[in-house]
Amino acid sequence: MAEKKTPLPGQQEEYEPDLITLEDEEGKEHVFEVIDSADHKGSRYMALVPYVENEEEMLEADLELVLMKVGEDQEGEFLDIVEDDEELYEVSNMFEKRLREFFDIEQ
Repeated sequence: MAEKKTPLPGQQEEYEPDLITLEDEEGKEHVFEVIDSADHKGSRYMALVPYVENEEEMLEADLELVLMKVGEDQEGEFLDIVEDDEELYEVSNMFEKRLREFFDIEQ
């Protein structure tokens, strides 16, 4: 049986971001970090921020939260923008409450 390694006091586990690359309408690729995902009213949603590799740049960057809806077709899963204003409002409130527990979010 495999033993789960626990970091020693004062040590932190190495953080590895969950990255996803999306292509815009002009064919330009953008890398995002998935910071949360959740189900709401039978659909799956993801909260993304633009990925910044350098920690110092991340502290200075004004990272805007991007919400995407997970869809599925014959080819598999895909991400789509949330176009309905009411749906976007509900999902953004849900993620705000969830993320407020982990991050310092300005209102």
